[in-house]
Amino acid sequence: MEISLAWRLFKRELLQGQLVLIVLAITLAVLSVTGLARVSERLQLAINGQASKFIAADRIINSPTKLDESIINKADDIGLERVSSLQFNSMVFAEDKFQLVTVRAVEQGYPLKGKIELNSNSKKPLPGLGEIWFETRLGGLLGYPKSLELGNAQFTLSEEIARLPDAGFNPFASSPVVLMRMADVAGTGVIQPGSRVTYLAQFTGSETQLKQFEAFAKPLLNNSQRWIDVQTGDSPIADAVKRAERFLLLASLLGIALACAAIGIAAQRYCQRHYDVVAMLKTFGASGKQIRTLFGMHLLLVTLLGVVLGLVGGFVLDMAITSFLPPDIAAYSPPFSRPILLGLATGFISAFMFSAYPLMRLLSIPPLRVLQRQLEGLQLGMWLHLLLSLTAMALLGYLYSGSLVLTLTVVAGVLLLGLLLSVLGFFMIRMGHGVGMKTTNPLQLALAGLRRRAKQNAIQLVGFSSALVLLLTIFALRQDLLNEWQKQLPQNAPNYFLVNIAPDEVSPLETYLATNTVKTTDIYPVIRGRLTAVNGEKFLTSDQVEAGVEGRQGISRELNLTWRDTVPPNNEILAGEFNVNPDEVSVESGIAERLDLKIGDSLTYIIDNQTLIVKVGSIRAVHWETMQPNFFMIFTQESLGAFSYTSMASFYLDDNKSKVILDIIKQFPTVSIIDVGTMIKQLRQIIDQVSLSLTLVLVLVVLASSLVMIAQTEAGMASRQRELAVLRTFGASGWLLRMATGLEFALLGTLAGLLAVIVAEFILYLLKTQVFELNVYMHWPWWGLAPLCGAVTVALLGVWRCRQLLKKSCSELLKAG
Repeated sequence: MEISLAWRLFKRELLQGQLVLIVLAITLAVLSVTGLARVSERLQLAINGQASKFIAADRIINSPTKLDESIINKADDIGLERVSSLQFNSMVFAEDKFQLVTVRAVEQGYPLKGKIELNSNSKKPLPGLGEIWFETRLGGLLGYPKSLELGNAQFTLSEEIARLPDAGFNPFASSPVVLMRMADVAGTGVIQPGSRVTYLAQFTGSETQLKQFEAFAKPLLNNSQRWIDVQTGDSPIADAVKRAERFLLLASLLGIALACAAIGIAAQRYCQRHYDVVAMLKTFGASGKQIRTLFGMHLLLVTLLGVVLGLVGGFVLDMAITSFLPPDIAAYSPPFSRPILLGLATGFISAFMFSAYPLMRLLSIPPLRVLQRQLEGLQLGMWLHLLLSLTAMALLGYLYSGSLVLTLTVVAGVLLLGLLLSVLGFFMIRMGHGVGMKTTNPLQLALAGLRRRAKQNAIQLVGFSSALVLLLTIFALRQDLLNEWQKQLPQNAPNYFLVNIAPDEVSPLETYLATNTVKTTDIYPVIRGRLTAVNGEKFLTSDQVEAGVEGRQGISRELNLTWRDTVPPNNEILAGEFNVNPDEVSVESGIAERLDLKIGDSLTYIIDNQTLIVKVGSIRAVHWETMQPNFFMIFTQESLGAFSYTSMASFYLDDNKSKVILDIIKQFPTVSIIDVGTMIKQLRQIIDQVSLSLTLVLVLVVLASSLVMIAQTEAGMASRQRELAVLRTFGASGWLLRMATGLEFALLGTLAGLLAVIVAEFILYLLKTQVFELNVYMHWPWWGLAPLCGAVTVALLGVWRCRQLLKKSCSELLKAG
């Protein structure tokens, strides 16, 4: 009986349009989550797919020894594609010349991602047997011979390498790279027991396969083996990828919060509209169980309709946006399962959790309301409503993002907005006592309406403010991220590095570059040294670490050290003062955290078999993404000046000035030139892709916010219609009502804009300090623009929605009411 009645009630209200608000809210919630999840996952896959070309694979295991066969077998069982390669240093000989090189020996199938770029533009996949491909600078150092000797074997120099996809960015690597086939390595006799060789196992596959493989392989790796992906920091784009993914997650989280606010408001309105129905049913003898079943089923049917429409809308939205994406992004297709499950969870969890308290109030409506319409039943338990709402939002947020920090940040913003709205609502209610319908002018009438509907307006402010907070937060982060990347890679970012500059060549080289109007960065001295102890406590050796010996672990390689009197560009002092005393060193923040270094700690270095002891004077944040020389440790000249050194610098050169490079090679033959122009182009391509992703998400958020604002204006139409009928009865003119309505919505928009600025600044502070590591600053223009834009936007929406009511006569309004 109750189910049949619920179905008839559902059909009647659906046909009459009375379910529009709550169905629209649930649809919006599911559509936002499904659409944003699908689009953001596609963009994440595309960004990671493009960035993985920097490591020529999706995942790499770097090891000083051969990998355990169980790891290789697991990769094969899962279905991953894989290739293996070796990397080692060796001397090569060409007639009477010799040169230290870095040898890359690869298997058929390399590279899994990206491609090898050759100066001849040849499409050959790999060197043939007995052939070597070489970096251009090796040819210059050896006089471009036709062949060379490597160990016991003779090789033909067949192609010049412009760039390897996984060459990385290491201007300190002075050894040219040569590429050969793995099958040729044994014939060289170079690798013997005890030889220092790096084994690289590269893998590619679907995200599901990679996650399964990672869960198996990572625990089996020892301290000397490294798991590498595009987010480990080995890729120059790692930080950009991480921030972009966080941004996409944040946008979706804020979309969830926005949709939840819409459902909460819609549920409140749904229940208020049925107060009289419940009172009548109770008057006619319906039991509490019957009423609970009736409205439980009714709400379930409404939720099902909203969820279905939301899922369809989400995938239509994804298809529409994908049609505008570049083909290389649109080609990525994430699984459908996660967006669908998230959409279902969002629809049902939010509908239940946000409707629980309004439904409790609805079911507690007394039968006496039939005679006294001011009775509203249960008035207590708002704490329960708040708890259920926050729990729903936090649960959905964490299910989506998996990030506790992001989820708690959004919840903290919601709590602050709720607190501000509570305070504002309290003062509006206090001011509203005794207020009548003053009709002397539009402003008085607008203020009277604003105070008289204080509770309803506070609810409307939730929707308006939430939408504006979302827009401000997403817009500000997008701009900050794009500005940060633009600063890291400006149009004139250095595309060439000069290394191994002898001390007596510094001055002539500076003169030559100045004569040819080539602007360089500062020239940095470079000295190799090993950090061996902190506060007299020596670091463990690699053998001790592998054996599980307890103690302080250090850095297992030599560091490139420099000296400088001033803080370098793209460096920021976080603690201490920069090299005030001669025996001080400035340490990069990541190394300081890894080694647990503090200001005043004593560091011991071995340089040229000599011991140097200095104190930590400052800790710096370094922007490694900039194509400029950067160092972990910066000393004073007094500390390092006595040691032998070479220098390095970087500069930007237009393509039409390539003659400068040839002249440097001729005039300074011992100076190594490293061309990073191709890498910069690839970086910019990925940054452009990320920028497109951020823009698309911003557009989605604008659309979602607009829908919430439109839906929000529906909430007060019934009471506004009755009020307009009364005002018309007392002789209020159409002009007065239109102006008063517009001003009332404008005042609501102004308040929403002001609240949004306060909450957005708070959320941005948390996000920039805890998640994105961006500079924090106040957005002062917002404090004027946001209330103004809120006033205009909400006023236009309100007047547009009320346009039909404002055109009606007094009799028409009374009949409709």
